[in-house]
Amino acid sequence: MTEPTVGSVTAAAYTVPTDQPEADGTIAWDSTTMVVVEARAADTVGVGWTFAPAAATAVVADLLAPVVEGRSALAPGSAQSAMVRAVRNAGRPGLVGMAISAVDIALWDLGARLLDLPLTRWWGAEPGPVPVYGSGGFTTYSDDDLHAQLAGWVEQGIGRVKIKVGESWGGHEERDLERTQQARAVLDDLWGEGAELYVDANGAYSVGRAVRMGRRFDGLGVTWFEEPVSSDDLAGLATVRAGVAADVTAGEYGYDLATFARLAPVVDCLQVDVTRCGGYTEWLRVAALAAAHGLDVSAHCAPYLTAPVASATPRLRHLEWFHDHVRIARELVDGYADPVDGALLPLDAPGHGLTLRREAAERYHVA
Repeated sequence: MTEPTVGSVTAAAYTVPTDQPEADGTIAWDSTTMVVVEARAADTVGVGWTFAPAAATAVVADLLAPVVEGRSALAPGSAQSAMVRAVRNAGRPGLVGMAISAVDIALWDLGARLLDLPLTRWWGAEPGPVPVYGSGGFTTYSDDDLHAQLAGWVEQGIGRVKIKVGESWGGHEERDLERTQQARAVLDDLWGEGAELYVDANGAYSVGRAVRMGRRFDGLGVTWFEEPVSSDDLAGLATVRAGVAADVTAGEYGYDLATFARLAPVVDCLQVDVTRCGGYTEWLRVAALAAAHGLDVSAHCAPYLTAPVASATPRLRHLEWFHDHVRIARELVDGYADPVDGALLPLDAPGHGLTLRREAAERYHVA
């Protein structure tokens, strides 16, 4: 029997406006670009995507597709290694890493569809529910907007929520605290005992400020302090971790295994973004690294794409139910399902079970 080969790899970019202005501690935005990759073997198509500038489409076309096309469609791990070698002089972190991730996801999806297997089962695991936490709470939100978003998650059965803090590079400490107090009050009122409150500074605080704020967040029952300082500041992360009660976490900007190896000793939980880290191939390696360090893994963003590999991860803590990515997927993707009782179940379908809704996407096409 002839093994199927990858016939073509193509990419397109779609820029979707936000439903209102959004910001965190260090940046503001009014749109999100989704770069979609399709890998084909005869009549079978695998789909992957990342959230990156439209220039990632050129990376796919110029650097990645030439080394993937013609390879076995049942060996995505080997293809990922070939892509990493091919981008040596371009540099892997950032835009290139996101492009690799999207192609890798598409190749795994393609292979699983050819085998008529859900991805989780191809990885040797039985699909199970993946706990999610509601994520948004942007610094641009009014009090009413924040209340409404939190209430919506509670109505969905999600008792874990995260808001953004560190507004204006940490320059509005009292507002950070007021918004966190508001979130705690809403959760206590609507959910009651057991609701978990997280904050994400996106690296906005200095080390000293992060420790001071972290201790005040501790007093509000915050149990997850994400990127209190830059994820590049390993010593700073360790200092904050030693000074606060909440778990200190980072990893969303990890583009290779070595980055996570450096982070593992200084955080309480490794965050991994499958659309940045190198796709499903690198995710599985990072999960093994985390287990070796006695750490849990938390999935950063892109919840529908991440659910299959998250379900196959033994030390998974939870998955980020990120407002922007959920909204975009619901508009542009077919095959998604909503969380039930605060957990997302991978689809019982070949691959990850998701397909691009072309007619809906076309109005946002930019590259």
